[in-house]
Amino acid sequence: MTDARPIAVFDLDGTLADTAHRQHFLERSPRDWPGFFAAAPQDAPLPEGVALAHEAAADCALVYLTGRPERCRADTEAWLREHGLPGGPVRMRRDHDRRPAVRTKLEALRGLRSGRTVRMLVDDDPLVCAEAERAGFRVVEADWGRTSAELRAGQEREGRT
Repeated sequence: MTDARPIAVFDLDGTLADTAHRQHFLERSPRDWPGFFAAAPQDAPLPEGVALAHEAAADCALVYLTGRPERCRADTEAWLREHGLPGGPVRMRRDHDRRPAVRTKLEALRGLRSGRTVRMLVDDDPLVCAEAERAGFRVVEADWGRTSAELRAGQEREGRT
């Protein structure tokens, strides 16, 4: 039987996972992306995002939509399990895809919407949130994390997360 419930889409970094302890990898020139992603398993969960994910899972199927590269899949899925997040597929960026997060995430959201109702997107990136709203998605902007200017640049200009 196929799950016909609406979908709630959750970002990871800055929404569910606290990246503050690893943002220093992005303050260097050049940015240390391998170090940044290698430290992800030590992220603390962000209580506000985790609570919202559990609340949404009561009547929605969850999809995790992240700009993390595919090579981080095992660590990412282990982190979600370790912190007791509801199950759901994880949509990740192809390893060498450097398009801006706003482009990759909107493309993924439109694909999800073609087959099911997307109840909401929860993301910390203001550009992603604004574009998703313009495209007709209900958005919850995750303003509870601490995202540095360097991480924002990585999301939007460097297509890294």
